Amino acid sequence: MKTDRLQPDNFTGCLLGGAVGDALGADTEFMSLTNILNKYGTTGVTNYTEFADGIGIFTDDTQMTLFTVEGLLSVNTNATTNNYVTAVYEAYLRWLITQTHSYQGYMQTPSAETAGLMAHKELFRLRAPGITCMGSLKSGVMGTIEQPINHSKGCGGVMRVAPAGLLFWKNATQAFSIAAKLAAITHSHPSGYLSAGALAAILAFLVHGHSLQEAINQTLPILQQWNNHAETTKAIRDAIALYQTTKPDFIHLAKLGEGWVGEEALSIALYCSLHFETDVKNAIILAANHSGDTDSTAAITGNIVGLMNGINAIPASWQQNLQLADLVVQYGQKLFDKAR
Repeated sequence: MKTDRLQPDNFTGCLLGGAVGDALGADTEFMSLTNILNKYGTTGVTNYTEFADGIGIFTDDTQMTLFTVEGLLSVNTNATTNNYVTAVYEAYLRWLITQTHSYQGYMQTPSAETAGLMAHKELFRLRAPGITCMGSLKSGVMGTIEQPINHSKGCGGVMRVAPAGLLFWKNATQAFSIAAKLAAITHSHPSGYLSAGALAAILAFLVHGHSLQEAINQTLPILQQWNNHAETTKAIRDAIALYQTTKPDFIHLAKLGEGWVGEEALSIALYCSLHFETDVKNAIILAANHSGDTDSTAAITGNIVGLMNGINAIPASWQQNLQLADLVVQYGQKLFDKAR
């Protein structure tokens, strides 16, 4: 039986799930699994630990996700795909300002836009921004699938495109295409943008009420219509096979890679989400404890299980202790209002 997920709680759950996963995994990024377990014990990291006050602060993953939302929302409903992609590119350029300018300096600039996300000084904070994202945006050239600007397949594309899957939920093929084009703004390798497209399509199918396995099964044929899909297709199938043959365990994640590249980040997130489809907390914890890009894998996992289970399934302490949680929820609500 399908579950209706075209609800505000599911959309806000998707964005907030990503944000809490991002903040939870921020402290374990760049650590080996051995060091994580030595520091936190056999359960791994289970709460925000990066700062002494226990506050969770999300990284560039959620920063860019919010700017993706802002770009998508700025476009009229009947706009073309190119209009959406250009608007999001312009939003990413605003995000770039938050990484290269101080809030005080920016606000003193006479031409500064002070509305929307740019009004939040907490976003003017370096949270390990991706080298490829920064370099691509600084180039002044918007990358496209047809005109690549690099050969990167880093996970900086897939970790920010969940909003495309939500907004274009009515047509998963469209969601795939737009998300791929949004990722290609900065990441030109097919696995960098096809993994983004696949995530968006999966989320679109989830909004329709499908189980995660059903959503994956329906996304694979869409993916396989694209050139150079083999690597991303294999990564998805590897996640399914590992899920079917193992119990959830931090050690098993290494078989899927470390998550630094798009197809691996998606694969790890799918593995964690399949094991804990109705358990947001344990899905995110599993994704945040491995040797690799833990904030991104936990963020993508949070997007998936947050959408499936809704915002109320996210632990209350994670919500209450997350900086700018209200802003994330607000943008999830705005996305729902436009998508329904």
